[in-house]
Amino acid sequence: MGDSMRGVPFDQHTTVRVGMIGAGGRGLSLMSNLLNIEGVEIASIYDLDRENGEAARARVVAAGRSEPALYSGRHEECLRMCARDDLDAIYVASPWEAHVRHAVCAMENGKHTAVEVPAATTIEGCWQLVETSERTRRHCVMLENCCYGYNEMLVNRMVHAGLLGTITHGEAAYIHDLRAQLLDDAGGTYWRRIPHRERDGNLYPTHGLGPVAWYMDIGRGDRFDFLVSVSSIEHGLSEFRDARLAPEDPRRGERFSCGDMNTSIIKSTGGRTILLQHTVVTPRPYERNNLISGTKGTFRDYPARLYLDGQPGAEEWTPLDQFKAEYEDPLWTYVGERAVRLGGHDGIDYLMNYRLMQCMHQGLPPDIDVYDAAAWSAPGPLSEQSVAQGCLPVRFPDFTQGRNES
Repeated sequence: MGDSMRGVPFDQHTTVRVGMIGAGGRGLSLMSNLLNIEGVEIASIYDLDRENGEAARARVVAAGRSEPALYSGRHEECLRMCARDDLDAIYVASPWEAHVRHAVCAMENGKHTAVEVPAATTIEGCWQLVETSERTRRHCVMLENCCYGYNEMLVNRMVHAGLLGTITHGEAAYIHDLRAQLLDDAGGTYWRRIPHRERDGNLYPTHGLGPVAWYMDIGRGDRFDFLVSVSSIEHGLSEFRDARLAPEDPRRGERFSCGDMNTSIIKSTGGRTILLQHTVVTPRPYERNNLISGTKGTFRDYPARLYLDGQPGAEEWTPLDQFKAEYEDPLWTYVGERAVRLGGHDGIDYLMNYRLMQCMHQGLPPDIDVYDAAAWSAPGPLSEQSVAQGCLPVRFPDFTQGRNES
């Protein structure tokens, strides 16, 4: 067991020199955010596909920046980029199954890494990230943008100010109709369909779970203890496919293992519960549930509303507007307008990247560390284990190894 990386500050950097692994849609989006943050340089780019890399390099040059070095093709080229001595951090925006390999490569070569969600898809991968981070003394930050939503940051301050009392329960989800994208082999997201053939569980747990884990101080006093998971039957993706593809299309021969809806219950060592759900093949409006409940009140999103014990209005929800002046997060006050104008997903992408670069510029610890990355990613493989075992409870590893403190 290495020394903990919890609370370890970055060295201060006047300019943060970034290498990008993955120049597809998500990589380009992250890169665009970074190009709009002062004191950040895109120094190099790697993508398996050279055309993607060239398009990304052209975008950097078009923004008036120096031309980054370009690497493409086999993994050895990725290793060459990670070994460069002019990089401070490496962003990993490759497909899910490559996240651990690429993040470990970056840390082994002395670079802090920022990895897209989920950070790992296996428990072994979660441990590999933790052990590599501790041994190399390099941070592995998971790029969980939903933690930086306006409502999420506002509510986090309300929770920690005690407005909702003692927190007892939360709800989190990723509910997003991605059926068309999953079948779009020309759109660069075909790889997201592969897990639907091979896995049955919560394939994408972190967007809803990350903010709720922040509310509950998971990894900073409390931690996830065990999980129970159940999946529905699969019909959504196969019926959508069969209604739209020609009879001779080879995709009609694919068989999907993942149930349309996965529902998990997490219990923390402190006795709190979390309802965690995932569906991307159901015709429903987008939402992440984002509920947190305590002894003095409850917050629920989509739409955002609050109920406080003893409030006037019987059982009617209260809008959040009256609480914004007191509880708005200073990061949103300072850079929120710019974030909405320049960043994706209503500004949360820009704010997430701005905050990480701020931590590196000022020599602060990251908001989301490797223990968060591992704990928030773990419900993916653990839900698969529970479903496969007839919905039996499965234990979470303690990735902090007993150092579960703020």
